Amino acid sequence: MSLIIGVPLGLVSGYLGGKLDRVLVFLMDTIYTLPGLLLSVTLAFVVGRGVVNAAIALSIAYVPQYYRVVRNHTASVKTELFIEAAQAMGASTNRVLSRYLFLNVIPSVPVLFTLNAADAILILGGLGFLGLGLPEQTPEWGHDLRLALDALPTGVWWTALFPGLAMTLMVVGLSLFGEGLSELINPRLRQGN
Repeated sequence: MSLIIGVPLGLVSGYLGGKLDRVLVFLMDTIYTLPGLLLSVTLAFVVGRGVVNAAIALSIAYVPQYYRVVRNHTASVKTELFIEAAQAMGASTNRVLSRYLFLNVIPSVPVLFTLNAADAILILGGLGFLGLGLPEQTPEWGHDLRLALDALPTGVWWTALFPGLAMTLMVVGLSLFGEGLSELINPRLRQGN
């Protein structure tokens, strides 16, 4: 959801500039200053528990990242000669945004998506550990870790090991996938090897 909201906002804001750009930059910077877990905990209190509510809380926390990456890339690409040529030939704003700018700024988004997915797993695990995430009957690693915390004093340590290990492996795997995807999308990163 944050990708679907942040990418179009970044495209429009970076291309059009002006007062809309200043307002959106201020709003996104304000949201971005709050740590993701703190913002998600606050939103979880406001919207309540549940899968949809957790998705909304995490999405609001990640919209500024997509917005900033796409907006900054759009602002630099809009000064290129091919954009000026398209504008001189009478291309509409929608055509410039969808055909020329979008295709040039979108390669940076999949890498950000994989890194945000890894971070979202940690935040959702933190919400579950605090009891603010998904409902109790929903299987979730953070909730499992919270239950395992009660079993630690009795010497049953392995109940915390497996959810923690699963979460760690998932986050490391997504981060490595994001790095590999970055090298695949941007071949200039491989030239130094």
